[in-house]
Amino acid sequence: MAGTAVLGRLTWRVAEVVDVRAETPSAKTGRLEVEGWPGHRAGQHLDVRLTAPDGYQAGRSYSIASAPDDAHVELTVERIDDGEVSPYLTEEARHGDVIEVRGPVGGYFVWDSDPGGPVLLVGGGSGVVPLMAMVRQRAADRDDVSTRLLYSARTWEDVIYRDELEQLSAAGDGLDVAFTLTRSQPEGWTGHSGRVDAALLRELAPEPAGVGVPARQVNGRARADLEGG
Repeated sequence: MAGTAVLGRLTWRVAEVVDVRAETPSAKTGRLEVEGWPGHRAGQHLDVRLTAPDGYQAGRSYSIASAPDDAHVELTVERIDDGEVSPYLTEEARHGDVIEVRGPVGGYFVWDSDPGGPVLLVGGGSGVVPLMAMVRQRAADRDDVSTRLLYSARTWEDVIYRDELEQLSAAGDGLDVAFTLTRSQPEGWTGHSGRVDAALLRELAPEPAGVGVPARQVNGRARADLEGG
């Protein structure tokens, strides 16, 4: 289980869409009720399969956005215009629609119940999705381990989970969220600009020296980016 999903979890299950909400102009979160869902760990992903009336099937893999204690499974998907699955999930999916999912999959890129620390999470664009599951799980566990999330997006409007991240960062429990915008910045912007590079990582990475526990760095990249939509 620690290394991957067990065989029994690699079966296709029926998932009903119970809600779809917009996150950004190009990204939406679908809330699913999954028949017989076995549970997951923050950082895992699942496979999605769509079947057309003529029998044609298309599948992609997406990171799970919800924390394990959530009663539903959430997927946040960024639309890829020439994709086969993301246009349906972001533009056509409605309450009551039924799709197939398989998983959870993955065991190395997950949040531990005792992660040590300090922790640095780094993600860009929709690559924040598995990191958001970790941040949500951290909050649900009331874990106060020092954690910094560095999130890179094109513009402020492209920041997924923007309001929730700002609220969690303001909670005062050791979570700090830093944004860097690569394409444009709003007037009066006081955050970072440009892509994540070595200099920015050196500036924001936690200092393990003298703490006695090495910093743990986790980089996130969305399954949609890997699979092409």
